[in-house]
Amino acid sequence: MSKILVIEDELKIQNIIKDFFEQEGFQITIASDGYEGWMTFEEDHFDLVILDVMMPEMDGWSVCKRIRKTSDVPIIMLTARAEEDDKLMGFELKADDYVTKPFSPKVLVARTKMLLSRTHGTVLGSDNILSAGGIEVHKGYRRVTIDDNEIKLQPKEYDILLLFLENINQVFSRDQLLSKIWGYEYGGDTRVVDTQIKKLRKSLNDRSHYIRTIFGVGYKFEVRD
Repeated sequence: MSKILVIEDELKIQNIIKDFFEQEGFQITIASDGYEGWMTFEEDHFDLVILDVMMPEMDGWSVCKRIRKTSDVPIIMLTARAEEDDKLMGFELKADDYVTKPFSPKVLVARTKMLLSRTHGTVLGSDNILSAGGIEVHKGYRRVTIDDNEIKLQPKEYDILLLFLENINQVFSRDQLLSKIWGYEYGGDTRVVDTQIKKLRKSLNDRSHYIRTIFGVGYKFEVRD
């Protein structure tokens, strides 16, 4: 069952989307403003986001920009305006689709299914599932399981684990992790790496020992019998 996050401040539209999507077998989570939506996205895993542009607390552009810093989850933007500049803004922020209000709920469901099928169609192959020591990362879904049980990771935890599984046994210095995960423009302290590694180890529970500390250097992911 695909999980959809709907970030929309109009109650009527919330209810319409929820009713139509649940009838089609989707699991729907509703957030009523931009800030709540961003926090909800950070705390859980979603397969797709439906995001209104004009909202209180934080507008849709800002939410989209924040999501794209950590995730490639499909995003459908909703707007009450059909301005070309709005559409260009959405696509520049790497939104995947754009729907103008008023819209047909059936069309919105159809566009959602199309995006999900396109995304899942590229991730169901073995090249897009990484596995080691009972841990599996489903890249297109940004989903992580341990012995087939899904676990919840924060975006940076996920990004670090993905990097490790793509480079098993490779040692990464703190500076390398900082540049690869946070980006070259990040001006923070390397201690943020240690903090996220600590969180990731806690999330991995009895598999935490796979992340080895290489003293004086950094970290690596190693599965040992």
